[in-house]
Amino acid sequence: MEENKEINNDNGKKKKIALMVFALIGFIGGVVLYFYLGYKATHISTDDAFIEGDIHIVASKVPGTVKMIYVRDNQPVKKGDLLLEIDTRDYEVRLKEQTSDLNGERAKLAEIGARIEAAKRQLAELRAAVGTAQANLQLRQATLEQVSRDVKRAENLYRKDAISRERYEKTKTAHEVEHAQVTAAREQVKQAEMAVESQRAVLRQLEASMAAQSSNINQSEARVQAAQLNYEYTRVYAPAEGYITRKSVEVGNQIQAGQPLMAVASLRDVWVVANYKETQLRKIRPGQKVEIEVDTYPGKKFKGTVDSIMAGTGAVFSLFPPENATGNFVKVVQRIPVKILLDKGTDPQHVLRIGMSVEPTVMVED
Repeated sequence: MEENKEINNDNGKKKKIALMVFALIGFIGGVVLYFYLGYKATHISTDDAFIEGDIHIVASKVPGTVKMIYVRDNQPVKKGDLLLEIDTRDYEVRLKEQTSDLNGERAKLAEIGARIEAAKRQLAELRAAVGTAQANLQLRQATLEQVSRDVKRAENLYRKDAISRERYEKTKTAHEVEHAQVTAAREQVKQAEMAVESQRAVLRQLEASMAAQSSNINQSEARVQAAQLNYEYTRVYAPAEGYITRKSVEVGNQIQAGQPLMAVASLRDVWVVANYKETQLRKIRPGQKVEIEVDTYPGKKFKGTVDSIMAGTGAVFSLFPPENATGNFVKVVQRIPVKILLDKGTDPQHVLRIGMSVEPTVMVED
């Protein structure tokens, strides 16, 4: 009997201990669940996120044969570093041709300018000739007036037999000669004036030719500048600081203008694109702090800040957006991209690479 009582006592103690243990476990589980729910309410994370950055496609502006390449895959470069050269011989010949044409056009302009100066001098001489002819006409007119008065006096004297007939006739002949000279002087004035007008027309034509030649020179200068630019475009430089990727060109390749040759991936200002579920965005706002874990570097955390939230879901901007108005509809929780900027100095060694998988956690207020 005593043994049975002892066994019953032991069983009762064990039951009490088990109940206490289960109660303790339940209490600890409740506390853990409480803090876990509180953590999840203020720390919103997703594993659908990756590193994004600027990728600059490098292409030539002119076609040609690749003469030299100065970089290799994954090589770091700075903005303005020489990446490759294209054979310049064709572009040198073109530049010389255009420069020669420009010099010829400028020589024509100088020739026209000299002809204009000569035409101006000739016009000045013709104007002076007009003045001389007009002065001669005035002189002849004055002489004609004097001879006309002499004829009248001679006629009166001849009627009075004061002079001989011979003298009278000489006076009349002198009047007729002077009258003819006045007529000739008028014709000289007209011819001189016509010569001035003709020379003015020649001068206007030369000036119009000079304007047209100036236009030709401008066009030729533009062609020279284009040839100079094409010659300079045979040297391809890095558009930004970064690392050479996707190099697809070798020495001797014949390339076309605009053909992608390589890319420069910039790692100086990378960011995170996190595709959060639409049900997670209720508390996320721009400016909130973010902790970022990278799969490549477990245990290391990077700091960032929410920059912006995309205006639509990823599905809307896909190549074939869904048409929910047709066929059967199945509701699917959509994801909306959130852009997260890394804090300055959080990646000084540029160890983050574009496309890395990350897990950002946004700290929000409860």
